[in-house]
Amino acid sequence: MDKGFKGSGLDRRAFFGGLVCAGSSAMGAFAQQFDPSTGNMVYGGAGQGQAPDIGAWQVNPNADRRRNLSAFRMWHWSDHFSDLGVGVILADVSSRALHYWSAGEATYRVYPCSVPVTEELTKRGKTEVVRKAKNPPWTPTPDMRKKDPSLPLRVEGGVPENPLGAYGLYLSWPAYLIHGTHDTRKIGRLSSNGCYGLYNEHVTELYDLAEIGTQVAVF
Repeated sequence: MDKGFKGSGLDRRAFFGGLVCAGSSAMGAFAQQFDPSTGNMVYGGAGQGQAPDIGAWQVNPNADRRRNLSAFRMWHWSDHFSDLGVGVILADVSSRALHYWSAGEATYRVYPCSVPVTEELTKRGKTEVVRKAKNPPWTPTPDMRKKDPSLPLRVEGGVPENPLGAYGLYLSWPAYLIHGTHDTRKIGRLSSNGCYGLYNEHVTELYDLAEIGTQVAVF
């Protein structure tokens, strides 16, 4: 055994095998493309049969200092509202995250979420929570049924086929909700028709925390 490996627990074959693996990773790092939602360069990439964001990461030395490597950005409710009221929800489309503050800032939560698949489906601006429902029924919009005539007229709540999950928070914008989802692959992705989907355990918590009248900003 080479003295350079003495006491390291590695033999020459394992060491050079590691170099080969490192070289493969380095080569993958040069397969560059742009993330259309953030404009940042994407390095690496998924293997065959994997979800497209597995093994990919972003590095942007010129990005806002409040961003981390996943393009996540911290916000405060006062960035969008002059008063907190009964609470505030901020839906950050670029970071694919939803922030919540309760009245008096006693509670703060941030949740990963799904976001609309296109800018055309993304409604931005200020609204509020006007209604809450457990196991909300799903009624596809006329536009959704036009694109996919096989969609049912209505799906009752509480069944796996219902894409709205365990709870729904209805916004003052017709047909726009913050809701749960049984398909957790959608979280953190461009995967909705306009709504903002959360893990069911997260929407369960938010349902209990957020009151009717909670202010909402989507940006």
